[in-house]
Amino acid sequence: MLNRRHIRIKVMQSLYAFKGHESDDLAKDEKFLMHSLDGMLDLYFSILALLTELHKKSKNYNEKLQKKLLGSDSDRNPNTKFQDNLLLNIISDNKMLQEVISKRKLNFWDLDFEYVDILFKDIKNSKLYEDYISNPETDLKTDKKFIIDIYTEIIAPNDKLYDYFEDKKLTWVDDFPVVNTVLLKVLGKIKLTSPETKLIPDLYKDEDDKEFAKELFKKTILNNSKFAEEISKKTTNWDTERLASLDGLLLKMALCEFQKFPSIPHKVTINEYLEIAKEYSTPKSSLFINGILDKIVKEYQSKALHPKTGRGLM
Repeated sequence: MLNRRHIRIKVMQSLYAFKGHESDDLAKDEKFLMHSLDGMLDLYFSILALLTELHKKSKNYNEKLQKKLLGSDSDRNPNTKFQDNLLLNIISDNKMLQEVISKRKLNFWDLDFEYVDILFKDIKNSKLYEDYISNPETDLKTDKKFIIDIYTEIIAPNDKLYDYFEDKKLTWVDDFPVVNTVLLKVLGKIKLTSPETKLIPDLYKDEDDKEFAKELFKKTILNNSKFAEEISKKTTNWDTERLASLDGLLLKMALCEFQKFPSIPHKVTINEYLEIAKEYSTPKSSLFINGILDKIVKEYQSKALHPKTGRGLM
C-alpha cells in the first residue's frame, strides 16, 4: 500500500511533531510514527465501510419505495442498478474485509449515518447516476467505472466528509490523497475472480520498508546536531529561518539517507525530497534543497565519503 515516498512523508510529519532531544527515549515517538502509518489502513478500510453503507442504503431506499401505500408504478418497480452494482456487491459480500472493518471498529457509519444520507442524495441527484441507470450495460467494467467516477467526483471532494475525517483523526487529512490513490488503484483491478484478499492490501511492500521507516526516523533524530552542523557549513548565504523550517528537516533526512542507508542511490534520495518539498514546503524550497544536496554529494564523491553499495548505485 505504501511506497517509500509515502513512508518518507510520514517520517517527516512525525519528526516535525517531535518535541524531544537526541538523548530522549525514542520508543514513544517511534510508536507514534508506526501508529500514524497504520492509521492509513484505518482510513482505507473506513472508506470501504462507507461504500458498504451506501450500498446498504440503496437497498433500504428501494425497499421503502416498494412499501409506499400510495406509491407510483416507478416506486413499486424502482431501478435497482445501484444496489445490483457488481463492485459494491463484491465489497459488501467480502467476509474477510467486513471482519477486518469490524475488528478495527471502523464501521462507525451506523452512528454517523447523516454522512451516508448526504452522499447518497448527492449521488442520486447527479448526472453520473442518471447516465448510469439509463445505461443498458450491466458488466463489471461499467459498474467499476461508475463507482470510481462517483468516488472521484462526489464522495472524495465532499467538504463535510473531509471535515468529518479530520475530526475523526487529525493525521487522516494528510493521508486522504494517498489513500484515495491506493483505493482507486485497488478498485480498478478488481475482477469477478479476485480473491477476498485483493481488497485487503498490506501496509508495507515488505519488511524492509517497515524497517526503513523506523530507522530513518531514529537515525535522523540521533544525528540531528551532526546533520545541522554539516548543513550550516553549506548554507552560509541562506537565512536561518529557512533552515529552521521544513526545508531544514528535509535536508537532515536526506543527509541521513546519504550517510546511513548505503543501498539507496544519491539520485533517488534527492529526487524524493525534491518532490516532497514541492508538495509540502514553499515554491522555492526544491531549488534550495537541490542546490545544497548537489553540493554535498559532490563533496562526498570527491573525498570518497559515505560510499554507496550495490548494483547501479551512484
